[in-house]
Amino acid sequence: MEIDVRSEVAGTVTHVGTTVGSEVAAHASLVFVEAMKMDIPVPAPAAGTVSAVHVAVGDQVAENQVVAVVTTAS
Repeated sequence: MEIDVRSEVAGTVTHVGTTVGSEVAAHASLVFVEAMKMDIPVPAPAAGTVSAVHVAVGDQVAENQVVAVVTTAS
């Protein structure tokens, strides 16, 4: 099953901590978005494999924008 990973806030991507093909644990921080002078983590909703990363450092993201996709076994 593919799960879209969405940013909860609008802001600027400051760190991308994953790559396509990486195995991730549930709640692992995949991306950080700066909003209101704070780095907000965007966590994986479930354990699985990162199948897409849609942002890079410096990109502007909107609230609820898909930043990555995680594929789970079930």
